[in-house]
Amino acid sequence: MAKKQAIKNIQPNTQITIYETEDGKARVEVRFEDENVWLTQAQMSELFDRDQSVISKHIKNVFSEGELDEKSNMQNLHTAISDKPVVLYSLDVIISVGYRVKSLRGTQFRIWATERISEYIVKGFVIDSERLKNPDLPFDYFEVF
Repeated sequence: MAKKQAIKNIQPNTQITIYETEDGKARVEVRFEDENVWLTQAQMSELFDRDQSVISKHIKNVFSEGELDEKSNMQNLHTAISDKPVVLYSLDVIISVGYRVKSLRGTQFRIWATERISEYIVKGFVIDSERLKNPDLPFDYFEVF
């Protein structure tokens, strides 16, 4: 079963950790920007424990089947260490790929995501009780983004 990791920092354009598998082998540190979460194909490959070519195929299908709009769910990040930009994909793409990929980690992710969706539908909100119980975290639970 998956668990959420404490948020390290929550400012725009910041790396945060939002998800970690129980075995600790896959931890998702994401780029948080413009009220969205962004991952690269390599990060999704690690998250779902599948080769990057598999992730690429699923992303291509998400866009070609019209499930999501490519332009609004991708962004290019230019880095100093490469002439080639790094492509980042939105949370919607991450979730879509997570529901398509076949792997143990993909299953763990789907369970984690489905629990949150179900809780939101039933209660109208989702609470991270561990974060709420720990006032020492550098994140105000009730802070409005």
